[in-house]
Amino acid sequence: MATLQASMIEYKNQLQNGNIVRAYRGLMAYMQDLRTHFAKTYPDYFVSGSLYTGFMDMTYFAVSPPALKQRSLKAAIVFVHEAFRFEVWLSGANRQIQAEWWKVIKTSGWDTYSVVPVITGSDAIVEHVLVAEPNFDDLPALTDRIERGTLRFIHEVEAYLTSR
Repeated sequence: MATLQASMIEYKNQLQNGNIVRAYRGLMAYMQDLRTHFAKTYPDYFVSGSLYTGFMDMTYFAVSPPALKQRSLKAAIVFVHEAFRFEVWLSGANRQIQAEWWKVIKTSGWDTYSVVPVITGSDAIVEHVLVAEPNFDDLPALTDRIERGTLRFIHEVEAYLTSR
């Protein structure tokens, strides 16, 4: 494993190359546009006002339709940097609520989506891959895939919550 100094030198070299800076700016602009798309298209949903940009591990924003919001739940549309894919996560408004819902879902036998194996330290209750290999050359098609997958996820989570 490289030392921090060696890693910083490589980081500096990559930044000077310019590709990482362009890619990161493009990704952040796309995520902001995607957030705005959800906010404008679904005015009855609560859409977080800003992006969580993370530590180059994940970037996300939250979408909460009324049925999730009233249960202190949200769907997070997440770009996972290392896996280089888009996912949607069911999350709680805080760690306590998240742990409570994780226990409910985990013990219910609902297996439509992957329940995280351990809630401690997790940002999600349930995870689902939306786009495993995103094509950033066709942003409208990418947005469409993310939107359709997110809506399907939300509707199936809502159906599960309603049936309880």
